[in-house]
Amino acid sequence: MPRLGVNIDHVATLREARGGVEPDPIAAAVLVEMAGADGIVVHLREDRRHIKDRDLHLLREVIQGKLDLEMAPVEEIVKIALDVKPHMITFVPERREELTTEGGLDVSAIRDSLRTTITLLHDAGIGVSLFVEPVLDQVKSSHKIGADYVELHTGLYVNAKRQKDQDAQFEAIEQAAKLAYKLGMGVNAGHGLNYRNIKRLLPIHEIVEYNIGHSIISRAVLVGLQQAVREMKDILNKG
Repeated sequence: MPRLGVNIDHVATLREARGGVEPDPIAAAVLVEMAGADGIVVHLREDRRHIKDRDLHLLREVIQGKLDLEMAPVEEIVKIALDVKPHMITFVPERREELTTEGGLDVSAIRDSLRTTITLLHDAGIGVSLFVEPVLDQVKSSHKIGADYVELHTGLYVNAKRQKDQDAQFEAIEQAAKLAYKLGMGVNAGHGLNYRNIKRLLPIHEIVEYNIGHSIISRAVLVGLQQAVREMKDILNKG
């Protein structure tokens, strides 16, 4: 059955809305793990709009499962990653004006710098995933530069308004997942997934982990964080 990684960025976003200390993303991570999540995901942005350096260091000490650090492939954040040593780095594109990550990396455009950085992280014992569009050329490029995983961007799938567009995006995700698996990479998926639209993807057995944040934190406002995680985990287990 696929694993569940829970992104807790939005807990930190709520904390930063008042500039205080609550809700505490570290406490949230503990509850998420107790509810059965397989990993914790955080995005340390260059502008530190939600997750802070201190959060990252504390998470590495406290959580029992996998810590997946999303980050832009920039020198400052790479140095922090080498110090903290999360279990996995997921490289994502980043624009300061965006509300959330808007699309996948163009791996071919930055392949030389990415290859060097991936080697550096591998030497430190850190696995590397690349957040990419479900496009075959992006999957092939990710494999060529040594990525261990790809995380397929599901945004176009979840935002499709017409059935034929959703069908096309589902097909793209399925084919990209199968190619990545054939090439020997692990396959994750995420962005915009919720308790309804994830169900169609579950028969794609090559996807081993779903990384979900906003919908779980939104559900938690109504039913509590642990219940929200359990409900999503139950969907994955039954899928």
